[in-house]
Amino acid sequence: MKLDHLLFLGVLLTGLAGCTGKDEPAGHAHTAPHKHEHQPPHGGTSVVLGEEQFHLEFVRNASAGSLSCYILDAHMENFVRIEAPSFTVQTEINGARQILEFKPVTNPATGEKEGSTSQFEATAPWLKSTAQFRGTIPKMSFRDQSFTNINFRFPEGNE
Repeated sequence: MKLDHLLFLGVLLTGLAGCTGKDEPAGHAHTAPHKHEHQPPHGGTSVVLGEEQFHLEFVRNASAGSLSCYILDAHMENFVRIEAPSFTVQTEINGARQILEFKPVTNPATGEKEGSTSQFEATAPWLKSTAQFRGTIPKMSFRDQSFTNINFRFPEGNE
C-alpha cells in the first residue's frame, strides 16, 4: 500500500515539474510564448493564410524563371487540392510593379488536374535574376473561405 502511495506521489510531482528540462535552469519561467514554426516541405517560402488555416509555399527556380506555389494544410504536412483556375500575386521589385499569374499544374502520377490541384506555377523572365521581392495576393478563395490582401516578402514569408 505504501509503495502505491509513493508511486502516485512520484507521478504527481513529475507532472507538476512541467516544463523544466535538462537544458533549462530550475525555476525557469516562460515569459514569452514559444515560437510556432512550420517547415515548408520543399524548403521554400512559407506564407500563412488567415489564422493558420492554410499555408502557401513558394519555391523559385531561377534557371527556369518560375515560381511554384504549393497549397498546404495548417501544419504544412499535407497538400490541399483546390478548384481555383488561377490566382495572381502583385509584386514590387525596386519600386517596379509586376503581376505573376499562377496557373494550375497537372500531375498524372498523383491525379492532380486543373480544378483539383495543390500546385500552381508562374513564369516571368525577371524571376531568373530577382531573388527578393514584396508580394501581395489580392484575393484567394477556396474551401468556402476567402483570404484577401495577403502580404509577404520573398524569400522571408509572412510568419
